Amino acid sequence: MRRVWFVACCLVGGALPALAAPCPGNPNALGTSRTLTVDTKSFPRIGTMQYRNTLPLNDHEVVITFDDGPLPPYTDRVLDALAKECVKATYFLVGTMARANPDAVRRIYNAGHTIGTHSLRHPFSLGDLGLARIANEVDGGIAVVRKAAGDPRAVAPFFRIPGLARSNQAESYLASQKLSVWSADEVADDWHYGITPTQIVRKIMSRLESKNRRGVLLLHDIKAATAMAVPLLLKELKARGYKVVHAVPPGPRPESLPDLPPTMVAAKQGWPRVVAQKAETTGSLTRMPRPIRVATRSDSRARDVRLAAALDKKKSKVQSASAFKTGGLFSAR
Repeated sequence: MRRVWFVACCLVGGALPALAAPCPGNPNALGTSRTLTVDTKSFPRIGTMQYRNTLPLNDHEVVITFDDGPLPPYTDRVLDALAKECVKATYFLVGTMARANPDAVRRIYNAGHTIGTHSLRHPFSLGDLGLARIANEVDGGIAVVRKAAGDPRAVAPFFRIPGLARSNQAESYLASQKLSVWSADEVADDWHYGITPTQIVRKIMSRLESKNRRGVLLLHDIKAATAMAVPLLLKELKARGYKVVHAVPPGPRPESLPDLPPTMVAAKQGWPRVVAQKAETTGSLTRMPRPIRVATRSDSRARDVRLAAALDKKKSKVQSASAFKTGGLFSAR
């Protein structure tokens, strides 16, 4: 019965899932097992953390998503890890971050990943804002990410509400704009201050194994710990027999986006670097040390890192307060 329903959903979505090609240079890579076309009409709301439905995934299938970026160097390290394993993901970009790092936006797309949006400024109270401000955050974020990409067709009609702070008003507006609202099925708590890469992997794997062994995973590519956790996570997914599904929108998309002129990219160098350190292996997971951030000069990207750290702390406090009031982090609808 599930197989029949799955095929029907794919047909409604506009295309049957496409099988992915082998990974060049890495025959043992996790890879991307198939591509799933996700259209707004068939999938208006996604993720069992808040909604009744999610994507039609089979046992041991996951869709990997990242929020809040792009933010070099962490986004770069995540992209490198995904490329090594030929894994495709979905990114929900914040408008202000995309404006500051358009080269990273284009790198994400040209690596074959899907780009969605995550508001203009990432307000934690989006669901409680007036309609005009909701529209400004949603439409403004989309416009800025499209401009950074250089081609509006590169941006999927996928939207994730900041902090998953949903409301009927926000969801109604998103529906009026024909946007799929993405929540998640499992999170890794990687926004928590001080969490380690090993803890991120253990949390997400234990939640997957104890629940449905499938689902949409939510991570944050602005986090140093997450950047170091991604290679470990991909290794653990493969070891436990999981497969990655790539969610894409229907309709034509550009094959690639032109790179920014070298002079524009060079003018923005000087952001903090993550200095690699020796890892320690413990059991099936690898324990990574804390990153050392070295700022070469105080420029816009250095400020981005500080803002991202402040964002992590605020997000943790806001969602902890929400959990205290409601008896749980999020409520399913």
